[in-house]
Amino acid sequence: MGDHENGIRLEPERQKLLNEHSEKHFTAGEIVRDIIIGVSDGLTVPFALAAGLSGANATSSIVLTAGIAEVAAGAISMGLGGYLAAKSESDHYKRELKREQEEIITVPDTEAAEVAEILAQYGIEAHEYGPVVSALRKNPQAWLDFMMKFELGLEKPDPRRALHSAMTIAIAYILGGIVPLIPYMFIPNAAEAVVISVVVTLFALLIFGYAKGYFTGNRPFRSAFETTLIGAIASAAAFGLAKAFHT
Repeated sequence: MGDHENGIRLEPERQKLLNEHSEKHFTAGEIVRDIIIGVSDGLTVPFALAAGLSGANATSSIVLTAGIAEVAAGAISMGLGGYLAAKSESDHYKRELKREQEEIITVPDTEAAEVAEILAQYGIEAHEYGPVVSALRKNPQAWLDFMMKFELGLEKPDPRRALHSAMTIAIAYILGGIVPLIPYMFIPNAAEAVVISVVVTLFALLIFGYAKGYFTGNRPFRSAFETTLIGAIASAAAFGLAKAFHT
C-alpha cells in the first residue's frame, strides 16, 4: 500500500526509492483459503457418498440424485459456516477496537507504557522509542492502529468479507462436488460409473493438491499426494462399509 493512501508524506528521496522499488506479494490468501476449503470438501464428500452408494448396488440415477442433494446441502452448510466465521472475526475486531479506544482515553499512560514495551521487544532502546511513543500520543488514530496491529495482532477486516467468503466457499464446493458425479450422468450402470468416477476424481484431487501446495507455499508434489491419498481413503472406506452392510 502506498504512503499517500495511508495519509503519510515522506521525504522526496525516500518516496522516489519506494516508487522505484515495486514488491510483488501474494495478497489473495483469504480467497485462496476459502477456495481450498470449498473444493477440498466438495471433491471428497460427494466422492465418498457416490462410492458408498455404488458399493450398495444403487443405480446411477439414485447415486446422482443423492449426490446432487448432498452438493446442494453441503454448499449451503459450508457457505453458512464461512459466513459465520468471517462475521465472528469482524465482530471480535470491533469489540477489541472499542476496548482499545476506551483505554487510550481512560488510561493513556498505561497504553503508552505498552507501546514502549512492544518496541523494546524489537530491540529498540528507550532513547529511541521515546520519540515514537510521544508521536503516537499526539495522533490517537495512529496510536489505535498501532495497538490493534502490534499488541493484538489484528488487521481491520473487509466489511464485505463475510458475504464473499460464503459465496466463494459455496461455489467452490459445488464445482468440486460435480466432478465425481459426472460419470453417473452418462453411465447408467453404477458399477461402471464408479470406476470412471474414481479415476476422474483422483486426477482432480491430484491437480487440486498440487495447486493448493503451490499457492500456499508448501511442497506442491507432497500436497498433491496427501490430498489424493485422503480422498482415496475416504472413498475406499465408504465403498467398503457400504459393501459390508449391504451384504
